[in-house]
Amino acid sequence: MSAIYFIVFLPLLAAAVAGLSNKAFGKTFPKVVTTGSLFVACALSWPIFISYLGGNAEPSVSPVFTWMLSGSMQVDWALRVDSLTAVMLVVVTSVSALVHLYSWGYMSEEPDQPRFFAYLSLFTFAMLMLVTANNLVQMFFGWEGVGLASYLLIGFWFRKPSANAAAIKAFVVNRVGDLGFMLGIFGIFLVFGTIDIPTILAAAPNMHGSTIGFLGQRFDTVTVLCLLLFVGAMGKSAQLGLHTWLPDAMEGPTPVSALIHAATMVTAGVFMVCRMSPLFEQSAVAMTVVTVVGAATCFFAATVGTTQTDIKRVIAYSTCSQLGYMFFAAGVGAYGAAMFHLFTHAFFKALLFLGAGSVIHAMHHEQDMRYYGGLWKKIPVTYWTMMAGTLAITGVGIPALFGNPVAFGFAGFHSKDAIIEASYAAGHTSVFWVGVFVALLTSFYSWRLVFLTFHGKPRWAASEHIQHAVHDAHGHGHDDHAHDAHAHDAHGHDDHHHDHAHGDGTAGYHPHESPIVMLIPLLVLTIGAIAAGFIFHGAFIEPTAGETYWHGAIAFNEHLMHAMHEVPVWVKLSATIAMLSGLAIAYGAYIVSPSFPAKFAEAFRPLYLFSLNKWYFDELYNFLFVRPAFWIGRQFWKKGDEATIDRFGPNGAAAVVQLGSVGASKLQSGYVYAYAFIMLIGLTAALTWVIAR
Repeated sequence: MSAIYFIVFLPLLAAAVAGLSNKAFGKTFPKVVTTGSLFVACALSWPIFISYLGGNAEPSVSPVFTWMLSGSMQVDWALRVDSLTAVMLVVVTSVSALVHLYSWGYMSEEPDQPRFFAYLSLFTFAMLMLVTANNLVQMFFGWEGVGLASYLLIGFWFRKPSANAAAIKAFVVNRVGDLGFMLGIFGIFLVFGTIDIPTILAAAPNMHGSTIGFLGQRFDTVTVLCLLLFVGAMGKSAQLGLHTWLPDAMEGPTPVSALIHAATMVTAGVFMVCRMSPLFEQSAVAMTVVTVVGAATCFFAATVGTTQTDIKRVIAYSTCSQLGYMFFAAGVGAYGAAMFHLFTHAFFKALLFLGAGSVIHAMHHEQDMRYYGGLWKKIPVTYWTMMAGTLAITGVGIPALFGNPVAFGFAGFHSKDAIIEASYAAGHTSVFWVGVFVALLTSFYSWRLVFLTFHGKPRWAASEHIQHAVHDAHGHGHDDHAHDAHAHDAHGHDDHHHDHAHGDGTAGYHPHESPIVMLIPLLVLTIGAIAAGFIFHGAFIEPTAGETYWHGAIAFNEHLMHAMHEVPVWVKLSATIAMLSGLAIAYGAYIVSPSFPAKFAEAFRPLYLFSLNKWYFDELYNFLFVRPAFWIGRQFWKKGDEATIDRFGPNGAAAVVQLGSVGASKLQSGYVYAYAFIMLIGLTAALTWVIAR
């Protein structure tokens, strides 16, 4: 039996076993089953990827069964494996397996561990269904499956109101994007007569120049279809306009953030655009839209990341920004570079999220970086692994210059610089400069996170979470893991806890390194953050090797890849100069002169507040959509349902019956002469009626 069946269906089986057994077999059995299944799937995925790297594999389709048959539409459930799928298989299974293992430590005191691990494995199955889809309906099944699993995982601590609100927000915003995706699938079936992806892509060039009716007007067919598909990608991959759910999704447990909102689900939109790249190549308008939206998202998220204080939200906006890089790479035609950055980003961003989780674990679930400082000696393994992730995301490396044929650097150096160089080679100068400036901002907020968290003086005494930890240690009986049910609900505690604060700002608290089961995934991901770019860049973006590897799985532009490697020296150095500039600014602001950020924020307060409040998108959407929706809902509820339907429907009928029964009860006096009189009146009325006729 083909290995792909085990890769895809083992996580589903594990999710069913863990979910249905729940607590019947204790906490360990579900963890062993789900984690073991993911490591088996991971072990089976890497040989597939390596076989494509060696040029020894051909695309294959493994049938499962006929799923739907309606008229001329036949939907077969089949698992497609090609070089594009192979990339996603190793990304999804590797990160998911390590997150499962990490969760053994991070969620060790969680009473609902079976449910948590079942949700994790269910998500992995849905993502694997998405990336192995051979038709658009099957892809949509996986698309919606990861949306459902994301909703369940973000709202895992369902007793916490903010987690429920974040889960609903993610679900609703993604439904907006999914509407576009569905319309795109409908339109493709209408135009091509099939939802089979290879058939659609083979016929795409024949659609050039044709038009289709949409919203009462005639538009270019491929442009309409691609833009509708891209709306779905915008929702799933949190692009500007449909991005608001991603930062709020940090309300879920940190392993969830690492798995879903850094490495896998949010990359589904990029994967879909690359999978459908031969179709997108037929529309210059659609390509331009993808480029502009990606660049705008890249810039927006980076500016917001510079002012956030929650460690997970900084990394969340970083994810949003890096996804923007991937999209504008696809928009300029560098699909190989987009997938390369997706691949490397999965490792270093999962590392940063899990590292942040280790910091939060050490700091008694305090997430505000303003209450960190001086941690590098307390949690050295976490520090050095997060340092590797920071070096990767900021793009530290040595370019191939002055006769040196080989560039060497951390993962992000190879992939992010490739995108910036490709945008210049493709003639998108404005997008190139956006990419360079965002590289500076990325370096600034990434090193800002490192300096605030690990360097400087300890600022733990000001943290309410730490104060509670100190009081717990003094015998106050506080449940150490109350955060699991009411995570981070620590606002409103009194300040009397400060009597334990030490003169060094440590509040008498001693941060501790995470258990080994949490550190092993960090160390493994560190290897990916260091070496993934240098080892695999040839297959993804080198002209000849890339053409051999991709083998038609994406629209690989060999000419653009050649041009990308031949850009001027100053272009190759631009991202490195930007990275060093961001490092220098962050070092000066948070190490040399720690008072400078507050002075800068005060001097440029409107600009600071604009960034701190995330460009006021949430407030704008609340004004334009949320409040009107609630108002309309209340009108339907109060005036439609209660005042009309209930009043004249069931409530009205009940009122008539009640009035009738009250009137009838008054006639029941109990006196015989009264009944005889009524009978006489009735008889007289009946005789009168008969005589009158």
